[in-house]
Amino acid sequence: MINILIVDDQHLIRQGLKALLELEPDLQIVAEAENGQIALDRVKELQPDVVLMDIRMPVMDGVTATKQICQQFPHVNVLVLTTFDDDTYVSAAIGYGAKGYLLKDTPSEEIAAAIRAVNLGYTHLAPGMMEKVIANRIDSPEARLRQRVEITLPPELAELTPRELEVLKLIAVGANNREIAQQLYISEGTVKNHVTNVLNRLNLRDRTQAAILAKTYLAI
Repeated sequence: MINILIVDDQHLIRQGLKALLELEPDLQIVAEAENGQIALDRVKELQPDVVLMDIRMPVMDGVTATKQICQQFPHVNVLVLTTFDDDTYVSAAIGYGAKGYLLKDTPSEEIAAAIRAVNLGYTHLAPGMMEKVIANRIDSPEARLRQRVEITLPPELAELTPRELEVLKLIAVGANNREIAQQLYISEGTVKNHVTNVLNRLNLRDRTQAAILAKTYLAI
């Protein structure tokens, strides 16, 4: 079960997100907070797995809260979720350690997938966000920010063979071993070997985690 803290200054937004996300069997909302200061207190108390963080809030904004949470509780993953598609906020949140950035109009199933991805330690950015993070840096040169973002990507992904990448992509779209074998014109035994190699190289537990990773980084 992934424990989640929702941080947003609007009560209706918090309740809407809670209702949608709790439809997912592996997600649990453990608390809510209406500003960054309360969020910091909740993190100290509850140690959630993922914090869904709004940006513009009274008392303490989401960027400041993200910075403090990431510094004090590096095991807690922050996913910024906001209505503001602002380049500066994107760069600031990621620069301070947020693992992802999505807009609030993102479909709930995509938000759920992003939560699962950042809970595994991966970065999840909405389409087009990577370029903004690199191009709109704060307090550091572009090359340094580029390096900070890239090191969050799983390097093992680049070590997969072309065939293993094909298998991973088919796993991501829900194909079983027989379907993969038919599409790639190989035996089911060979598919099983490829799946085992993919999971081992990426240090993943199962096909579900493999699918999440593939959808996050391979534009599936």
